[in-house]
Amino acid sequence: MRELADTARRWAAEGHGGVLARPITEQGFGPRHPADALLFDADGRCHGTLYRGVFDEHLAAEAAALTAGHTAAVREVSVHDDEVERAGLTCGGQAEILLQPLDTVPAHWWDLLAEGADAALVTRLDETQTQAVSTVVTPGGPDGTVPQGPVQAVERARELLVRRRAGRDARFTDAGLVLIESFPAVPHLVIAGGGELAELLVAQAHVLGWQATVTATAEDAVGLLTEHPAAACLIVLSHEREVDIPVLRTALTTGIAYVGALGSRRTQGRRAEALARAGLDEEHIARVHGPIGLDLGARTPAETALAVCAEVLAALDGRVAQVLREGSGPINA
Repeated sequence: MRELADTARRWAAEGHGGVLARPITEQGFGPRHPADALLFDADGRCHGTLYRGVFDEHLAAEAAALTAGHTAAVREVSVHDDEVERAGLTCGGQAEILLQPLDTVPAHWWDLLAEGADAALVTRLDETQTQAVSTVVTPGGPDGTVPQGPVQAVERARELLVRRRAGRDARFTDAGLVLIESFPAVPHLVIAGGGELAELLVAQAHVLGWQATVTATAEDAVGLLTEHPAAACLIVLSHEREVDIPVLRTALTTGIAYVGALGSRRTQGRRAEALARAGLDEEHIARVHGPIGLDLGARTPAETALAVCAEVLAALDGRVAQVLREGSGPINA
């Protein structure tokens, strides 16, 4: 969805119409990006990505046929059997897609997405699913009001933002069917210290769609942590006390979501003692992930970078990593 923000804002500035399409509910399809969405212009041209383009032509036609005066339409799509391989999808599936005229989506929503800020969108549908009202929710509270006040939806939106994972959740509330779309700030790895591992962490971050910056000084790292605290995740590779301690102290007292530090258990012990002397209590110090990374059997720098980013991913979602087959719930929950 974020990649559509500039296009949506340009169309609005130029007075062009358009239709935003995204899933309300879906089953199957295999791994997919929870933030995927499409914009259709007045000529039916498609911007964005959804299900590898399988339904683009069909949805473009439905968008063009959206009834005047309607601010929403819900359309079902599905792909099964031989169609799956031809479409290049992992497996078959079906979904309900919400089509919504662009001029009914708050302009502030696109501004926040373009800025990379934390934001959620709560969209309430009426009983006929032909009318929709959308409201922006930020961590500090809703920007505006949703008719009949679906408090449960706003609370759920805030919960998803706290988990720092993009996603969608459709649920029935006292106000009717509501689609909740969460887009927390894109994770930004602040890497204190250089070398091969730093380079591989940057590469792995890019694969995940994250941002990453390698810093050489404590001042540079502290600056990034304090400038974007909602997005920042600290990875300390340095073993220099004049770098490690002030950077770790800033991250721990600023409330950075993930704080990790490379080094042996002995090194971690020395850092903990230094942080205690710097005035941090045990609760703060216990938040440091060190030794860093999940226990994946990593040996090479590339494997270590994968293990570190996997731990960051789990920490941002508040999960204790485990093997999927040992769980019992939905694998994409």
